[in-house]
Amino acid sequence: MKTKYAIVFICIVALVIIEKESNILSRVSDKLIQRQIPQQTPQTSLDYSNTTQNGSLTMLKMLLSKLIGTKGNYSSLSEEQEEEELDDLGRYSFSGGRKHILLLATTRTGSSFVGEFFNQHGENMFYLFEPLWHVERMLTMASEANNGTVLAGIYRDVLQALFLCDFSPLEKFISPLPQDHVTPALFRRESSLSLCEESVCSPVIKDVFERYHCKTRRCGPLNLTLASESCLSKQHHAIKTVRVRQLDTLQPLLEDPRLDVRVIQLVRDPRAILASRMVAFSSKYQTWKAWAQDGQVPEDDEEVKRLRGNCDQIRMSAEVGLSQPRWLRRRYMLVRYEDIARYPMQKAEEMYRFTGIPFSPQAREWILRNTQTTQGASGIYSTQKNSSEQAEKWRFSIPFTLAQVVQRVCGPTMELFGYKFVDDEKTLMNRSISLLEEKLFH
Repeated sequence: MKTKYAIVFICIVALVIIEKESNILSRVSDKLIQRQIPQQTPQTSLDYSNTTQNGSLTMLKMLLSKLIGTKGNYSSLSEEQEEEELDDLGRYSFSGGRKHILLLATTRTGSSFVGEFFNQHGENMFYLFEPLWHVERMLTMASEANNGTVLAGIYRDVLQALFLCDFSPLEKFISPLPQDHVTPALFRRESSLSLCEESVCSPVIKDVFERYHCKTRRCGPLNLTLASESCLSKQHHAIKTVRVRQLDTLQPLLEDPRLDVRVIQLVRDPRAILASRMVAFSSKYQTWKAWAQDGQVPEDDEEVKRLRGNCDQIRMSAEVGLSQPRWLRRRYMLVRYEDIARYPMQKAEEMYRFTGIPFSPQAREWILRNTQTTQGASGIYSTQKNSSEQAEKWRFSIPFTLAQVVQRVCGPTMELFGYKFVDDEKTLMNRSISLLEEKLFH
């Protein structure tokens, strides 16, 4: 008994010492950060001291709990149960309630439309539309871009900085290079309400052309320092990207204790994606159009191999997410575009619930207003969709020959996501026959 109380006393002393050391480390860390971090990211690294302190205190509290015989019997917990206990103690809540949403998709999956669910959240959300476009554009022709690992690492590091409101890594990839952190060349600036709000809207500069200028108000070139300050003032951050190929490359991002990242992977029927790309990127899909006319598709062609590779990457990322490894547990959600098209409000509610962010009235109103539109409003890049019609439209545009090719090369991906195969053109074009299995993803 004396030994037991002695251990308790030692633990209490250790707690006091750790708290004092953590305070000293925090002060030293703050001074170093002020020297090393650019002005536009004054708060990005401050939570590391909290990480050390919270982690140490948590472990000691667990030990104390065990020694003095409280209900917290940690010695018999499984890995999963132990992680749930640590969650309750705040181990994964270092960001003070701030959430970071990463919407992963590929082109022509409806990601611009779904991204608006978060862009329209309101004043508490800082949303960025395809910031990695600049990285891809600059590195596509570079020799190192052929190394997928290198490119994936750059994507991850830029995303990490942006979630921390640091635009300086992204600036290096913007062309022409920003001057004094000001640029007229940010891709699709107007697609982010956050970058066009009053606090970020600098005065118009005569004779400076900004291709992606704001539509809601007349602004000058984007001041990235003001954007960073706005980002820091927001409670939640969201980024939409179609450029991250494999989910497992993001593990360091998910494990960063300064962030509370939630990944939503948006997928769509590969046959619908091909049909949509043949319209949106017509000049790049001339080979597929020729095959549709000819009726013969050589499956050893590079175009078909590229399709297979894209499907495999999407499927492998989903398999990683659905397997719920420790670093992704409760941080990954898979959503099919077809389900969103059928039940937009329900799926939006589920996504918001998953992120831990309240579903705002502004977002609800936008969804109601933009899921029942006229035919003229639904262009190839429009965020206004008559959702149920859009989800089925591809069935009347893709030649059956090409649908068969997609089924052969993307079969495993279609099976994982619950997309039904068709055996003839009549079935393909019969809208009364659903090509979607009712399926839940956990």
